[in-house]
Amino acid sequence: MKAKVNKDICIGCGACTQIAENVFEFGEDGLAEVKKDIKKIKEEDKEAVRDAKESCPVDAIDIENE
Repeated sequence: MKAKVNKDICIGCGACTQIAENVFEFGEDGLAEVKKDIKKIKEEDKEAVRDAKESCPVDAIDIENE
């Protein structure tokens, strides 16, 4: 599983960084992004990433290879 934040849509509300703090962080631009060292979502973080996607108020998170 991989996750991506669409920065053209993201409003920087921080829901994803709170729900899946092992995966998402704020970038220098104040918008959410997947942490740089993450190439593939760990099994133990997958549910949190799905919850973060569902909680995003602007649907800015995409999940691939589900």
